Amino acid sequence: MVEPSDWRAPIEAAGLTVRMEEGMQAATLRYFEPGGAFAAAVRQATGAALPQALEAAQSADGELTLAWRSPSETLALTPSAERLAQLEARLASAPDGCLVNLSGGLEVLRVTGERLAELLSRLGGTASVPRPGEARRSRLADVPVLALSVRPGEALLLVDRAYAEHLMGWIRETLLDFEGA
Repeated sequence: MVEPSDWRAPIEAAGLTVRMEEGMQAATLRYFEPGGAFAAAVRQATGAALPQALEAAQSADGELTLAWRSPSETLALTPSAERLAQLEARLASAPDGCLVNLSGGLEVLRVTGERLAELLSRLGGTASVPRPGEARRSRLADVPVLALSVRPGEALLLVDRAYAEHLMGWIRETLLDFEGA
């Protein structure tokens, strides 16, 4: 049994590992036109184009992930507060869009292991499972989550901070079922 104060503790069970990504920086890039001036500024600042629908991609150095969130919104993730601040400064004067820092409002869970698809399917259905290079919005454990995968056997789950404890609790309980099977 996990004490309520330990809900952030890593989970290792049934061939899966779930860890909170402490210090992960997140921002939403909002724009009017995915091919417009703001998109060009993002490409110039990051070296990467805005992702197409349901896509997720990592920068060549692995320090920045861009994930589609909606037709006019892309999520940017980086472990570096400095990198996010640099991106924010470079995009501050770009027309037709903006960067909104979400780092204080989102939690990021990293899930790895062979049974990743099975876990996400049990929590939210098969439509919740991203293929490598994909980002999917869905509900896991009845809360809104963006699940993205940039490599096989690994997914990042982005959840509003207020729901992170709930999601971790559901993951713990679901993995108990895995071990009993």
